[in-house]
Amino acid sequence: MSQRSNVSPSTLGVELQESGVAVRYTDGREAFYYGVPEKVSGTLRTPPGKEVHVLVTDPTETEGVMMYVNDRKTHDEVLESTGVGRVLLDQDESEELFPGVTVATDGYSVLVDADPEVARGRVFVFAEDDMSEHTYEMVNDE
Repeated sequence: MSQRSNVSPSTLGVELQESGVAVRYTDGREAFYYGVPEKVSGTLRTPPGKEVHVLVTDPTETEGVMMYVNDRKTHDEVLESTGVGRVLLDQDESEELFPGVTVATDGYSVLVDADPEVARGRVFVFAEDDMSEHTYEMVNDE
């Protein structure tokens, strides 16, 4: 198995739609995250064992940066060609992905704390596997 490492993200195209969020990678391909995001304030604990992707949009909501959290399957070269970043965390470790957005591990779950005002955009978290997809938007308390 080849070595995996942290990868810095590039700016990606983003389109927010009623039925979900479309992300255009730098290589021209597109991914679509289905579902109206569930709004979460405070700390989000993802379901255990899911692939976790964090997307932060710019203020115009047409561009953003995406990070995979603890993805050990995708080769570095694939991430670099698509513009998606990756952070690898050890057990009970945390890291600030972007200003205002911190991720941590807790067992097989990922914890996400985000302040959209500090991030200067919308913060989405996608947690998925072959069985289910979960879409969240981090918001401040109202």
